Amino acid sequence: MTANCILERVSETKSTNDDLLTRWRAGELIDPVARIAHKQTAGKGRAGRSWLANPEDSLCFSLAFPFKRTPAELSGLSLLVGLAVITGIAQACDLSEAQLQAAGLRLKWPNDLLLNNSKLGGILIEGGQAKAGDPTWMIIGVGINLRNAELIEANLDSGLKVSSLSQLTNTLPDVEYLWLKLIASLEQHLVEFDLHGFKPCQATWMQWDAYQDQPIYISGAGKDPIYGIAKGVDETGALLLQQDNKTIAIHAGDVSLRIQS
Repeated sequence: MTANCILERVSETKSTNDDLLTRWRAGELIDPVARIAHKQTAGKGRAGRSWLANPEDSLCFSLAFPFKRTPAELSGLSLLVGLAVITGIAQACDLSEAQLQAAGLRLKWPNDLLLNNSKLGGILIEGGQAKAGDPTWMIIGVGINLRNAELIEANLDSGLKVSSLSQLTNTLPDVEYLWLKLIASLEQHLVEFDLHGFKPCQATWMQWDAYQDQPIYISGAGKDPIYGIAKGVDETGALLLQQDNKTIAIHAGDVSLRIQS
């Protein structure tokens, strides 16, 4: 872990992402800050969806990190974060990444962790660049279900299938230890990403792709679903979708992937 990452622990807050976003907008961020809350009362997922769980059942934290790259040069960041989280989980649980993969851990484009096709965790990235020449501050929120997946699932009204880290290992690591391993992995991966972008990680991400070569459809943003065969991602992290005799790239937006029934 780099020496200049500030670690903050709070018992309760509405949202660690919002806390750090407020500081960024006020020009108060100087060094990277990692903020963890025992309880988030207004935790959120992508597109503002609420995500609430009992404090003991989940790990929720945010990391504010400054990039030299412009916002336009950060494509693929959420995918890179997914890889960093996998590495942190492997280290904290004393399992190899091959063992995690064999147990059914996968990444779902663009920002979810799945365990046997059920949601284990999610990533929410916000932020930007105040003015040209300034660092690009990104607030990276990570939530991981630790235990009691059935209870978390019951609290959701989306019909989403939920999994937990306790289904991966018989001995859950201490939350503080897991957090520190995740922060260390994130910092290492983010420094490399700032230097080289997503391209060096493209092949690795595709090894974890939950939907490789499967028929899927993409929906969201009030648009008609887009159907095709998932063909991984390109060097910018865009999803590749094969349709008949052409392949299209899906870059961004509020999208969800579902295997065609």
